[in-house]
Amino acid sequence: MKIINAYAAKEAGAKLESFQYELQDIGLEDVDIKVHYCGICHSDLSMLNNDWGTTQFPFVPGHEIAGEVIAVGTNVKNIKVGDLVGLGWFSESCMHCDQCMGGSHNLCPTKEETIVGRHGGFADLVRCHWSWATPLPKGIDMSKAGPLLCGGITVFNPILMADVKPTDKVGVIGIGGLGHMAVKFLNKWGCEVTAFSSNPSKKEEILKMGAHRVVNSRDKEELEGIRGSLDFILNTTNVSLDWPGYIRALSPKGTLHNAGAVLEPIGIPAFSLIGGEKSVSGSPLGSPALTRKMLEFCTRHNIYPITEEFPLEKVNEAFDHLEAGKARYRIVLKVA
Repeated sequence: MKIINAYAAKEAGAKLESFQYELQDIGLEDVDIKVHYCGICHSDLSMLNNDWGTTQFPFVPGHEIAGEVIAVGTNVKNIKVGDLVGLGWFSESCMHCDQCMGGSHNLCPTKEETIVGRHGGFADLVRCHWSWATPLPKGIDMSKAGPLLCGGITVFNPILMADVKPTDKVGVIGIGGLGHMAVKFLNKWGCEVTAFSSNPSKKEEILKMGAHRVVNSRDKEELEGIRGSLDFILNTTNVSLDWPGYIRALSPKGTLHNAGAVLEPIGIPAFSLIGGEKSVSGSPLGSPALTRKMLEFCTRHNIYPITEEFPLEKVNEAFDHLEAGKARYRIVLKVA
């Protein structure tokens, strides 16, 4: 039995308070991670407010974890005490369904999510199945690694899913916590990157991230000006957009991919897809193997999120900063 010190909300939208809970003895395939850093994702805010109707209280957020393994079950593979690892949105999968056996553990129908029905990483310790404890590459900056385990893999997976090529012209909608990492990835992938942003004051900063041009997403003339030019567009926002306008911006056989959790139905006329053999897709993060590959790609090209750091005890200030739209561009909590 272990006593875990954490921060939890007792009801939807409440401030987080000091909270303790007990963990049973470690399971045969479990890994206990001492949390050093934990990012705050917009999904933590959505769960805190119970926007998706899946939150259980008391609620301990945190699913962008970087830390050190301090205990392992007897059947754990490839992970040992002392290893530095990361943990993202998923914490366990069944390891025997067709999706897991095919390498798509993130599509497992019974997968466990780190902050859904269990306690997350705003704590001194978090537990997961060994398969989702991702080894961190040697030399990685742990203070910036956490957001890669959720936001990073969320925008990296679609690049491979859509078979994006270095010769492609691509677009990223929304240059925030997800979008700024997508711009960095696609630039190093070799693509010509167009960033769609509703904030003109961020233009120079977005260009420094690796975008080749910035289009004002609220200007219909600018959007029409790139009609038929993009092979792939990645939406990282969670709001309704001018969907037909973005479909028109795609070249024939182009793909509009959604990584943002848009709650409203996406209204796209069928003929706008049929005439150019265009498609719309979406994805939830990525598999453990792909997450390792992403981290290797990040260390090879020195790709990190732009972060702001808060101590764990100032978690409520950090949430207020995020909710006010002031985060530039990911917030990380220093735990230990």
